[in-house]
Amino acid sequence: MSVTRSRAARVIGGIAMVGASALVLVGCAGSSGGGEATAEATESVKADPAAGCTAGDPSTGPLQIATILPQTGNLAYLNPPAVAGSGLAIQDINAAGGVLDQPVVVDPVTDSGGAADMSVSTASANEIVSSDAQMALGAESSGVTLNFIDTIMEACRVQISPANTADALSGYSSYYFRTAPPDRVQGPALGNLILSDGNTKIAFLVFNDPYGTGLRDQVEATVTDGGGEITYGASGDGTEFPPGQETFSSEVTAAIDSEPDAIVVLAFDETKKIIPELQAQGWDMTKLYFSDGNTASYAGVFDAGTLEGAQGTIPGYYPDDAFRTRLNDYYKTVAGADLTDYSYSLESYDAVTLTALAAQKGGGTDAATIQANLAAVSGADGGEECEDFASCKALLDAGEDIAYQAKSAIGPFNEQNDPSSAQISVYKYDADNKPVWYSSVEMDVDVAE
Repeated sequence: MSVTRSRAARVIGGIAMVGASALVLVGCAGSSGGGEATAEATESVKADPAAGCTAGDPSTGPLQIATILPQTGNLAYLNPPAVAGSGLAIQDINAAGGVLDQPVVVDPVTDSGGAADMSVSTASANEIVSSDAQMALGAESSGVTLNFIDTIMEACRVQISPANTADALSGYSSYYFRTAPPDRVQGPALGNLILSDGNTKIAFLVFNDPYGTGLRDQVEATVTDGGGEITYGASGDGTEFPPGQETFSSEVTAAIDSEPDAIVVLAFDETKKIIPELQAQGWDMTKLYFSDGNTASYAGVFDAGTLEGAQGTIPGYYPDDAFRTRLNDYYKTVAGADLTDYSYSLESYDAVTLTALAAQKGGGTDAATIQANLAAVSGADGGEECEDFASCKALLDAGEDIAYQAKSAIGPFNEQNDPSSAQISVYKYDADNKPVWYSSVEMDVDVAE
């Protein structure tokens, strides 16, 4: 990339080490007057499910990575870019001699499914922990990850998601990482975009999923703090719809009847059913906003011009022409088709590359070694900047500390295993119903309380 991304000034801290017994706050905790935690407060504090994991002798066998990505379900459109990003990373790693001089192995390749059928991800997680894979790449949906994450953590395997954004996953476990920023970063970016366009009255159409409601709450706070108001779909109103819902006539009618300046749709594949209803009821699509869960190409899905002027945000840096070509060429080789979406492809590339570098630095391909070195190779401790596995490996082999310059432009992992900074990109739909990138903003990631 043409932009230099110095990391040293953005370091927030390192991750918890193996065997740590840190407690993660999932909700507000309180205590009684005598200082003893109430039962309700105790239930709101969740221990790290990987707290019992300990380091043994490092494994020096081939690095084995599993994938748990959406082959089916309402996020299946995100599978191709994740496959392209992770597959290209493995190709680059193996071309540079592999990890500990051995090729990286991908097995098993599993389906995360979607929120409408959690049994798919449950079965896939069980398959992963029954294998020799030490890192699981995925899932794309935060709600799906929350369904199976404890299974992965309790088995002492590392999980890195290229796309999870729910705030509830910040610091969830010492063995869980993500290369996408939490909603408390994208929410303000989307909210400020809406306000800057002159909209002060906002309606939400949001599905009842941790991703949807969490992002809604962040956007809502930004809008109301900026002097705007929520006319429909606010937190606490109970207007969320269930994942997988098929018809939206009543929800769209209620949203439009609230007389908003703009409508924000926070959903996955349900968006394809919402858009025709909005169109049928005469909504101005230039006043429609999406987020990463649905800022996708709808070319061929709707008549040309349907979404022209609508906008959406996606966390991450838009790949430059050269890297997009590499991603597309790789995917075309393995799948026989062109990529139509690049969402989270860079984050997938970075997740695999960071895993390989952590194993290389620690001299072991086991999960404990990977976990203990991920923050360091991301640049949390400073180090020499390097932009690909080959150059980073050369520095490591020479005994140098490194700061991998992520393709997605994220900062080093902070103590909650989130990126310490990230880009949020803004897209506007063209006449072919394709989202076209037009700006990005870098934002620091505050540590969740």
